[in-house]
Amino acid sequence: MIYLIPGLGADERIFRNLQPLLQHENQVVQWLTPEPDETLPHYAARMSAKIPLGQLGLLVGVSFGGMVALEITRMRPELRTVLISSIPDSSCLPPLLRLIRATGVYHLVPPQMLKLFPRAGQWYFGVKNKEYPLFKEILRDMEPVYTKWAIDRLLHWDSTTAGSSTQILGTHDRVFPPGPTPIEYLIRGGGHFMVISHAPEIAEILNKLAAEQTNVVAASQPNAV
Repeated sequence: MIYLIPGLGADERIFRNLQPLLQHENQVVQWLTPEPDETLPHYAARMSAKIPLGQLGLLVGVSFGGMVALEITRMRPELRTVLISSIPDSSCLPPLLRLIRATGVYHLVPPQMLKLFPRAGQWYFGVKNKEYPLFKEILRDMEPVYTKWAIDRLLHWDSTTAGSSTQILGTHDRVFPPGPTPIEYLIRGGGHFMVISHAPEIAEILNKLAAEQTNVVAASQPNAV
């Protein structure tokens, strides 16, 4: 089984190019509305209720969804966490986002302001022109309360006891640019929106990882008598 968690402000549309290429059963885990002042671990616990206990397979998170995926696997350790356009721990937060956190400017600029400057968002997220209509749709449908909460949790993520993960990152990602930390899969030319633009390459990796998980499970089963 492959569980898919979209990025901040996105929904199942972000996987529309990827899902048809996956060779294993898959399901998008939809976002929940956060409770007032809800912590990320508590939120992840509510999200994990959508995944059966003992479920095996991959838990794939895009961007902020990767952080949520790592929190979920604290409670669903049988799943293998895969990060797309995301980071494995808070030490990998890039300088720009650290500056935004330090200045607190994100408190002064409402998330819906991004809707007024979609071309700036297109550049920052590495959205190609043919993907721009979808990007504008996602911006249009962003829910301000959820987005404001998610940005705050992203900037203040405590990843101290986060588990291991497999990272898929684009060489041209401006949100989470590649740093000194080793990356298992680096997609050449991929930006932050590469789950759409580079779906075939990402699907190939996920199919390979899912097959490996299946083989591990099969090997661990006792032989039938």
